[in-house]
Amino acid sequence: MTVREVGVLAIGAGPANLALAVAIEESGSPELADRTLLLEQSPDIKWQRDLLMPWARSQVSFLKDLVTLRNPSSRFTFLNFLHEQGRLDEFINLGTFHPYRWEFSDYLQWVATSLKRVRIQYGARAARIDPVPAADGSVSGWSVLLTDGDEIRCRDLVVGGGRDPRVPEVFAGLPADRLIHSAQYRTRIGKLPKDEPVRAVVVGGAQSAAEMFYALHENLPQSRVTMLVRSIGLQNYQTSKFVNELFFPSFVDEFYDSPPEVRAQVLDEMRLTNYGKTEPLRCDLVLLGTGYDPRKPALVRELAARVGIDEVEVSRAHRVNLGESARGAVYLQGVNEETHGIADSLISVLANRSHDILTDLLARRGATTGSAR
Repeated sequence: MTVREVGVLAIGAGPANLALAVAIEESGSPELADRTLLLEQSPDIKWQRDLLMPWARSQVSFLKDLVTLRNPSSRFTFLNFLHEQGRLDEFINLGTFHPYRWEFSDYLQWVATSLKRVRIQYGARAARIDPVPAADGSVSGWSVLLTDGDEIRCRDLVVGGGRDPRVPEVFAGLPADRLIHSAQYRTRIGKLPKDEPVRAVVVGGAQSAAEMFYALHENLPQSRVTMLVRSIGLQNYQTSKFVNELFFPSFVDEFYDSPPEVRAQVLDEMRLTNYGKTEPLRCDLVLLGTGYDPRKPALVRELAARVGIDEVEVSRAHRVNLGESARGAVYLQGVNEETHGIADSLISVLANRSHDILTDLLARRGATTGSAR
């Protein structure tokens, strides 16, 4: 068992924390960058690892990568990635703003390996987070225990591992080998005999359910697949210019400043549920495209309980309210839809959100933010 100390510890090396890592590296504060560490539980970085079908595309423009909306001249842009990989001409020739998902995933790994100062530790999973108390009882920092027994202490913590998969209660009692959530699709489906005749049911009507339904015909060609959708058809993402304004980084300010009841109404109008009526249907395998738990992740809820917070409240800069005396801070990425809008869980706002968090980090350290952009 080893104990290490860093300045900023970010849990998860997905798009959110990678965008922050780039912002920190470009901040003009080498000391902050050298003392920043990202933890990634997997041996490498993959975007939506278990839905990386070769034909699946991102539904977000490549211009909304990790950096472009914050710093278009950054060396970490998606276009520079394509240029360095010798794939720029091919992408331009596709005539689309939407890259294949595997290509954007490759971009994320390229960003990770291109970092010069911020470090990433692979194969590291956080098991428990405890506050480190100061003499006056306030939070001075955090102690993160890893599953291998090592401990990492930090002043500031960033949780960016995403939400927990949502398994509706009606399916919770099914045997584990008969239930597959979209977050596990490729890993689990690859372990089944390809020639086995399976009666499979896909639950959900949005993108992940549709992709599993399509992929099953290739992965289990002898299977009989049924799709359960609550509405009269699959949900199609609206892409009008009016709707897309709801995913602008500038909309976060308007949404955050709105009364709670207005925010709740907007979220209700923008969300569509995925579940159909109940009726008997015999099957061997259930695949859930039911999304993710709307609550804060279990890791965050457990941390809040240890700090003594009944309700997690975050600032405009995504920092959890721990009181004015707290020296240590915890930032939440991608789980603040109720205060920052529905785009908070998407990649659309990553570049701007990383700037907001970086600005707050530097301000709390008494640094200037002029070079942060």
